[in-house]
Amino acid sequence: MAHLATCVDSRPHVAPVWFAYDTGNEVIEVLTTGRKLANIRENPRVALSVQKDIDGQAQWRVTMLGTATVVDDDEATRKSAQRINQRYGAEGTAWPENDLVRISVGTATVKEY
Repeated sequence: MAHLATCVDSRPHVAPVWFAYDTGNEVIEVLTTGRKLANIRENPRVALSVQKDIDGQAQWRVTMLGTATVVDDDEATRKSAQRINQRYGAEGTAWPENDLVRISVGTATVKEY
């Protein structure tokens, strides 16, 4: 799981999201709806943070800054939704109301503990 930070009224809005790395397009893909999606449409600058824990102990984290694009392609959204949902143990067709967002990473910071 990752935490996606968007901006609303010049203030950060952070929420957990499921994600996957799309090697073909070299972007991070997330599925979202609601406030996060509205924020991205208004301001595409985002941050994404991913942390790996083992037994409650942080092993590493990656913090990325990038630009988000809402993908208006039903087939691409369906394929990505299947991949992302199955990665987290959900049915591939779960949450069909979500939209696909692709994040082009500008910078990334890695920290190992």
